[in-house]
Amino acid sequence: MSTNKSPRGTFAKGSPVIATPFSYSTDGHRLCLPHGDGDINKTTDQSDPMRAPQHPKNTKRLATLAQFEVLDTAPEADFDDLVDWVAEFLDVPVVLISLVDEHRQWFKARKGLDLAQTPITESVCAHAILGDGILEVEDTRIDARTKHNPLLHEGTPLRFYAGAPLTAPNGLPLGTLCVLDHAPRKLTPFQRRTLVIMATQIVKQLELKRALRNEETMRAEMDHRVKNSLQATASLVRLYGRGVGDEAAREALEAVQRRLDGMSALHEQLQSNSIDGTVQVADYLSELIDNLRKTVPENIRLTLRAEDVLMPSTAASDLGVIVSEFVANALKHGFPGNAEGAVDISLAHTDAGKLALHASDTGTGSQHAPAAPSRARGIGSSIVAAAASSLGGAVTTDLTPQGARMTLVFPAP
Repeated sequence: MSTNKSPRGTFAKGSPVIATPFSYSTDGHRLCLPHGDGDINKTTDQSDPMRAPQHPKNTKRLATLAQFEVLDTAPEADFDDLVDWVAEFLDVPVVLISLVDEHRQWFKARKGLDLAQTPITESVCAHAILGDGILEVEDTRIDARTKHNPLLHEGTPLRFYAGAPLTAPNGLPLGTLCVLDHAPRKLTPFQRRTLVIMATQIVKQLELKRALRNEETMRAEMDHRVKNSLQATASLVRLYGRGVGDEAAREALEAVQRRLDGMSALHEQLQSNSIDGTVQVADYLSELIDNLRKTVPENIRLTLRAEDVLMPSTAASDLGVIVSEFVANALKHGFPGNAEGAVDISLAHTDAGKLALHASDTGTGSQHAPAAPSRARGIGSSIVAAAASSLGGAVTTDLTPQGARMTLVFPAP
């Protein structure tokens, strides 16, 4: 477990912070005395001005903070750049995005301070979230809330503090955007407005990131449900197909089943790996081939070699249609009499920067070419041609004495 050390103790990341057992002000008031349960929110002297009282809606406020899922997250450039800009624009050495948790204040971004968090007992921001506007302490040696704060006066002193609340859409404060300086000072009206505006921008960033997470969760759940529905439908089609005597009808049902299996594999990848509606084609094709293997007899070996390519889900779906149809035709026409053989699928980049899909089998090829294609097979060919056109390429096929061959060259995404 990573820790942050300071003269005031060791704070374990992600856990409640325990302050030093005793600290006294110059007039003899005890500032912090943790009880036996280690709850530093309990003190024997509630009149201690350094210790901020709880926010009147603290339970709801903490729940709001938790909903943003930001505590103990890794640094992010969006927030780091913002504190750097504020430091330069307001000419201050220390800028913090401070989130006030139950037992600590944790810094999402910081400039000029090594600590990642401090006990709540040392949080000036815990005072700042009690008001609607900026809390500005022009000289921390004078204000009763700050004059005995070791965070401000141990080591290099911090004599000035100003913090603008980070107010969530429900009106509850998450923490502050605060600035500190080594000398007493006072912000100009323009600087105060700037601090408020930047605090608002931070909340908007947090809101956007939360919305994106929620959208991703909802999309993943939708993909999960669609995948399950497609699998159930494919199973029903498979069962119905076993009882159909008409060859053309059975071929049509098998084509529908392959399409459902392909879409199920696609939604599996979207659910588990996709961030923005794209999928790793190698993973998707591997999932698709695994589904197709369920219908492949033991005498046929089905193999796949595919480079890692990130592709929009719609394009991946078209590719899956072409692969599924080739495999189905190979199984149906290439290996009569339970002959042994193999079907091989590969996807790789060409020297020209395009993608090439190659499919081949070791079946009878031209030795056993059908006299005339069935209606279902003709529909399958039309589907393959449409999918290839959607990818911006064209399929070429060839029946040789060594088996069937198919090639599709199309632009890389």
